Amino acid sequence: MTSQDPADDNASEDLATRRKRLYFRSWHRGIKEADILLGNFADKYLASLTADQLDRYEDLIQEQDVDIIAWITGSQPPPKRFDTDVMQLLQKLDYVELTS
Repeated sequence: MTSQDPADDNASEDLATRRKRLYFRSWHRGIKEADILLGNFADKYLASLTADQLDRYEDLIQEQDVDIIAWITGSQPPPKRFDTDVMQLLQKLDYVELTS
């Protein structure tokens, strides 16, 4: 009997289930501003992200909402580990257009 590495949980979870879980987590953050930023991002991009991009997004949304908001809005530069293609998508999304 072998024990499963917790890091392998994402690999064994099918992409559709993983996207649903990340979608829910994107819209239910605790801070309304984070809900709007991450939820609208999830609406627009989550279905088209690759498994690697989902890994990066999931890693990002484990951070504190206030930090994520600062990185997306540009009031703070994101740490190098979060300065990825996913962060660029988050920063380029036209949130004003989405909420009008």
